[in-house]
Amino acid sequence: MNRIAVLSDIHGNLPALEAVVADAEARGCTRFVNLGDILSGPLWPSETADYLIAREWPTIAGNHERQLLHIPPARMNDSDAFTWSLLSEAQLRWLDALPATLALEALFLCHGTPGSDLEHFLETVEQDRLRRATETEVANRLGDRAEPLTLCGHSHIAGLSRLADGRRIANPGSVGLQGYHDDHPHPYVVEGEDARARYAIVEATEITFHAVEYDHAAAAEKAGREGRDDWARALATGKP
Repeated sequence: MNRIAVLSDIHGNLPALEAVVADAEARGCTRFVNLGDILSGPLWPSETADYLIAREWPTIAGNHERQLLHIPPARMNDSDAFTWSLLSEAQLRWLDALPATLALEALFLCHGTPGSDLEHFLETVEQDRLRRATETEVANRLGDRAEPLTLCGHSHIAGLSRLADGRRIANPGSVGLQGYHDDHPHPYVVEGEDARARYAIVEATEITFHAVEYDHAAAAEKAGREGRDDWARALATGKP
């Protein structure tokens, strides 16, 4: 297996994406995979789409891709509606062609879990926060997938779990947004350690996690200009 950079939850944050790609290439990564939630947010969705389309990385859809394609614009949340308004027909066709999951050599790629793009894999929503999932919860979510390593996103929290049978599940964290509020299955908040962009590198049996500096102030200013002070705070500090 070549050295693979694992990216997830870019959310249209092109400066963060460019910084992560530069860091990964400097570390010798020759392949990239993308775990979804790619464009939605008050940032640079169209430019991010063009950047990724040109690279043809193995990419899966997250819940925001599904929402962009299947929820009427008038019923979309603010981030999806902003994004949908800026995407071309060609960019929407690219999103529509993305699979929900992907088996890739010894890897299995999913956004949330194999069965849901809204369920967290390594965390469980409890009251208004996420807690670390138990091994039983993780094993039940993985089911009978036989791949040695499953890669997931969605929670924006980097982490690794190893089951008793040796199977591993890893989340690279989020490239584009470290802290956020969500409301599924009920309202909760995720706070990142800081504003740096996150990704992971997979090489043979080794997984390493990386945090990359980028111009997060520029991303926060862009969100502020679009009237999204919630995103501006999260982008500037990692905390919503």
